[in-house]
Amino acid sequence: AAALDNGLARTPPMGWLHWERFLCATDCIADPRRCVSEQLFVEMADVMAAEGWRDAGYEFVCIDDCWMAPHRDEHGRLQADPKRFPSGIRRLADYIHSKGLKLGIYSDVGNKTCAGFPGSYNHYDLDAQTFASWGVDLLKFDGCNSDSLELLAEGYKHMSLALNKTGRSIVYSCEWPFYLRPMQEPNYTEIKHYCNHWRNFFDVYDSWSSIKSILDWTALHQDSIVKIAGPGGWNDPDMLVIGNFGLSWDQAVTQMAMWAVMAAPLFMSNDLRQITPEAKWLLQNKEVIAINQDPLGKQGYQIMKDKNFELWERPLSGQAYAVAVLNQQEIGGPQNFTFSLTFLGNGLACNPACSIQQILPASRDLGVYSWVSSLSVEVNPTGTVLLKI
Repeated sequence: AAALDNGLARTPPMGWLHWERFLCATDCIADPRRCVSEQLFVEMADVMAAEGWRDAGYEFVCIDDCWMAPHRDEHGRLQADPKRFPSGIRRLADYIHSKGLKLGIYSDVGNKTCAGFPGSYNHYDLDAQTFASWGVDLLKFDGCNSDSLELLAEGYKHMSLALNKTGRSIVYSCEWPFYLRPMQEPNYTEIKHYCNHWRNFFDVYDSWSSIKSILDWTALHQDSIVKIAGPGGWNDPDMLVIGNFGLSWDQAVTQMAMWAVMAAPLFMSNDLRQITPEAKWLLQNKEVIAINQDPLGKQGYQIMKDKNFELWERPLSGQAYAVAVLNQQEIGGPQNFTFSLTFLGNGLACNPACSIQQILPASRDLGVYSWVSSLSVEVNPTGTVLLKI
């Protein structure tokens, strides 16, 4: 039996994570609404339950780094900062569960977290038991401050086994391949054996250059990463930053479309208490989420690059395909891209005919096409047209 035989993450997990938007803000007096505190997660859970986020599939409310007190307690257990989390994590978990949501928490494989709080090294079993006793449903396990590749691997494996031993269903989110890659090629079969999803590349930033670099990296490495993704284990290109400050509308459409095509975990990092109706519409778009959550569980991949255009496809259940046409050009206006439908699905997607629906940037029916047809789409600079075939 697989070490991580926890039956979780049959489709990419969805939720909200504080890091990109709120970072390590710990001054609750100067800026209480942005402080990493009990209040932040309670308020976010309230909005997720009341404003359709939970019903759209976003079920995890995740705490990232900086939640801890600077030291473990007298029994060696991790503890939340008492000023910022006065009720403790167990009470917070109970509140989040009362809203029909799940709680995610953060720790690190090394002796300190990336922000310098206590890490889990030499405490894997105790920390797993602590998280389970608090009612935690997901652990994001970072890779800072591990002294060697051997200790890194040992730590990720040990925590996987320790979580399973608790008997509680806890989704296990790893950063193992990202910390491994500078030194050696990750063994993704082994990583999927222990982890439910895993980061391969740098943290996402609230910028187009960041989104573009993640897509470029994914296309460059797709031969080694796409085939391992599937029910139970997913490549994680990091958080959705839609609804923040750095992306234009077309770039936000691109992130949502491409994260759906890549079968990515959908963890938003934004302020749901003050989000535009447009960003909410995009993030809650049922047709895009259905592509992301498709039960076949295959990750999409780039099939063609032509100057500034990229053509990506993702096989879906029911012999359907998601197809994304991405325009990487950052100057000028909308451009037309024409491609033969025989390209898609190794020639099978439209054989002998297919119906095509545009999902993004707006939903519309494009009609029925034959196998030998071409399709022409107009795509804005840094934008994407997402189709279902």
